[in-house]
Amino acid sequence: MSALVTNTEISIADLVLDPYPIYQTLRATHPVLHVASVNRIMLTKAADTKYVKDHPELFSSDDPNTPMKRAFQAHTLMRKDGAEHMRERMAMAPAYSAKNITSHWMPIYDKIADEMVASLPKGETVDLFPALAGPFAARCLSRLLGMPEATDDEMQRWSQILIDGAGNFGFDPALFEKCDLAHQEMNLCLDQAAEKLKADPDPSALSAMVNSDDPLEMSQIRSNIKIAIGGGLNEPRDAMLTILFGLLTNPEQMEHAKQTAAWGDAFDEGVRWVAPIQASSRLVVEDTEIRGIAIPKGETVMTIQASACHDEDIWTDPHSYDITRDKHPHQAFGNGPHFCQGKHIARRIVADILLPKLFDRFPNMTLPDPHVVKFRGFGFRGALNLPVHLN
Repeated sequence: MSALVTNTEISIADLVLDPYPIYQTLRATHPVLHVASVNRIMLTKAADTKYVKDHPELFSSDDPNTPMKRAFQAHTLMRKDGAEHMRERMAMAPAYSAKNITSHWMPIYDKIADEMVASLPKGETVDLFPALAGPFAARCLSRLLGMPEATDDEMQRWSQILIDGAGNFGFDPALFEKCDLAHQEMNLCLDQAAEKLKADPDPSALSAMVNSDDPLEMSQIRSNIKIAIGGGLNEPRDAMLTILFGLLTNPEQMEHAKQTAAWGDAFDEGVRWVAPIQASSRLVVEDTEIRGIAIPKGETVMTIQASACHDEDIWTDPHSYDITRDKHPHQAFGNGPHFCQGKHIARRIVADILLPKLFDRFPNMTLPDPHVVKFRGFGFRGALNLPVHLN
């Protein structure tokens, strides 16, 4: 059995700027590596990240070293295992049922998309992050969660603050202070919405939780809704921008998508190419080994989904966006008990609703200068801007 190696050169700033060359090197040379800057053992091969997620009895979500608990002021369902995790996960499940998605949410999201796409000006260059992707994801999510009183701007601001806090592996106190202020605003909004939903229930996640025969404590209801605010907004937003960037920088693929309505393929390849949620942490609960390297009990491993989705053992030329590539399961939405509950909604609102409407109104959309588009993020990653010419 080999000893664990520690790397002191990889910085958080490097990972935020562009982690993919780093992960490519690690997959080839040190697929199991302790990285001092994040104080975690990075796992960069797909087989290893899947193994960890599929074995919660060895790798617990209850990681005491995560910044998430401080950022969310709570022990959320994301940091729980077994029956405790499942009870809280299932409390929100009715809102995500196939019946509710099809009969209730899709007509609402379709109307939101119609209004937002119609409001975009033809013949102008527009940054689709603030003009469409962010507000669309925010408004859809506020309805799903049961807090329609929250504005698009509030939802986006809260989501980004929670993401920054959950990914605050350097434990910067200033980021946690922003979280504390945002919690005051979110708690007020959620408590007011909960009272309304007790009197007038609907299919939303908050309604399902507050009207349950065996309701969670309100503190846990709040924290788990906040998990959805943090992760449920950035996934469709960032997926949409990544997909558009991929299509607009590959004209042949864009034509193929338009001609064959391959929007589902475009979505799946987009989240593989740049996974919105890039990394997750797990606590090692007993001495074990991965690839012949000893992993002691009490250590924290970090499954790098972003790297797993680029593993050369699975994908040819993984750094390219290619909607026609052979299909393989990817880990952009995780796997195991914590598989993303909102995956199907994210896929449907982007692939079934927004992309077809956008290209129907602007069939000759172009990206004037791909070099101005900036992708950033380590724990969570996406484009910060996407200025397109709407033709």
